[in-house]
Amino acid sequence: MVNCDLIESIEATPDTVVTLTSGNKLIVRDSMDEVQAKIVAFKRKIYGPG
Repeated sequence: MVNCDLIESIEATPDTVVTLTSGNKLIVRDSMDEVQAKIVAFKRKIYGPG
């Protein structure tokens, strides 16, 4: 699991590359849109739909 607050950027190159604020890069199986949707769902779960 990755703390989404530590994500600096997400690129599709065509692999999905997640760059963290530490400079570390992760290649993930999910598409960029899927990663974004998961982050939004997580934030809504924590903070509410507001």
